[in-house]
Amino acid sequence: MKIFMFILTLLLIFIIMSTLTILISKKSTMDREKSSPFECGFSPISKARMPFSIHFFLIAMVFLIFDIELSLILPMNSFKTIKNDEWLKTSFIVMTLISYGLYHEWLNGILQWSK
Repeated sequence: MKIFMFILTLLLIFIIMSTLTILISKKSTMDREKSSPFECGFSPISKARMPFSIHFFLIAMVFLIFDIELSLILPMNSFKTIKNDEWLKTSFIVMTLISYGLYHEWLNGILQWSK
């Protein structure tokens, strides 16, 4: 009998909480904030899938590559199992590859915003 009362009490609390949530969360369809532009400057009424410049994407990818490269090279020095000359060789190889990629992008004009 106690278990039945406990389950009934939990069910009643669940129904009350659900009803209160539904009543409180009624949203208006047209609000002043919804009709104003976002902080990024795009209009919320326009198309959701607006194309953006491919240069923005490429610059973001270059940033991510250098960010990942730094997060891989900097902690290598703190490992006690890696010798100092091994760390220097490995970081030099990674930096050379990253620099070559940046030089290649620069020659192809990927880093120029206007053409």
